[in-house]
Amino acid sequence: MAFTAKILLLGSGELGREFVISAKRLGAYVVACDAYADAPAMQVADASEVFSMLDGDALRSVIDRHAPDYVVPEVEAIRTEVLAEVEASGVNVVPSARAAQMTMNRDAIRDLAAQELGVATSTYRYAESLEEVRIASETTGFPCVIKPVMSSSGKGQSTVRSAGELESAWEYACAGMRGDRARVIVEAFIDFDYEITLLTVRHKSRDGDSVSFCPPIGHRQERGDYRESWQPAPMADAAIAAAQNMARKVVDNLGGYGLYGVEFFVKGEDVIFSELSPRPHDTGMVTLVSQNLSEFDLHARAILGLPVPGTVRARPAASAVILADRNSDDFEYSGLSEAMAYGADIRLFGKPVTRPYRRMGVALATAGDTDDATQTARTAADTVQIDYKS
Repeated sequence: MAFTAKILLLGSGELGREFVISAKRLGAYVVACDAYADAPAMQVADASEVFSMLDGDALRSVIDRHAPDYVVPEVEAIRTEVLAEVEASGVNVVPSARAAQMTMNRDAIRDLAAQELGVATSTYRYAESLEEVRIASETTGFPCVIKPVMSSSGKGQSTVRSAGELESAWEYACAGMRGDRARVIVEAFIDFDYEITLLTVRHKSRDGDSVSFCPPIGHRQERGDYRESWQPAPMADAAIAAAQNMARKVVDNLGGYGLYGVEFFVKGEDVIFSELSPRPHDTGMVTLVSQNLSEFDLHARAILGLPVPGTVRARPAASAVILADRNSDDFEYSGLSEAMAYGADIRLFGKPVTRPYRRMGVALATAGDTDDATQTARTAADTVQIDYKS
């Protein structure tokens, strides 16, 4: 079978699923990997492997066996030293092994942005014990935000308003950590007007390495995880320019090619760097209906060295997540017809089991403005029901 490239995808959740679809449309052969069988991306990939990304020997063995042209991480918890080793041997790690190493942990990317690149961030300290958390909070003050240096989808994150809440926040952060590092970041709470994700694509062009930006995506979070997102988020021109300047600084330093999800807090025209992921972003699910080329299409194009538009536009659109509320491996969905009658599109991720607060799908909607689109997406998402059989 002829194909344009062989891709090993590390992590096979809903974002990986959409990436596989985009990559296969461009003729790629994709091997989807995750810690459990029948993960969403595996259902649409050419082949799959089941193993822990934190098992360095297993990771190296899978890379050696499949000999991919590109290794594409979709999750944070990976033995990144193995990625560095295989990159040194000639394997193309997306966007680069260094980017994966730097962004796997919030401490490394935060220090790079704040200390090396001079990008505006909140006041922050690190802690590896409850006592160190207490000391850090004396610098940040209250309220403050405590979250693991390595986690995903808001796991382990909480806002602390008094010293009496520090112990429970530390325990919650430890329970939500990924990997094997018991370390948290304690940062001053930013009194922001709103927060955005700036999807930033680093790619090849006729003039050399280039950076393109998608219109900003606004989002609402609960429990540190996104619930709704909308695009384009209204922003002052000066704020957009500041965010783009900071994002460009960071991604150019990290190098490589692909899409980065860069998060910012915005207060008036002041923009403060929050986090960065070297891969498609969950809030960017809205681009499936807002943009002609979704974030997954742009990621695939950049990786494969194909043209990426210098300017990306978006029509008013929104996404709202469909959440599970319990553990189950025997369930079905209902209400899809009623949800779609509102004018929304429904994407179910195909996850084989549910857990409390686990994202199982998303409602997508377009409208004349983002407020109407968000209302439609929210109503449609609430209409889809998960019917548990056990």
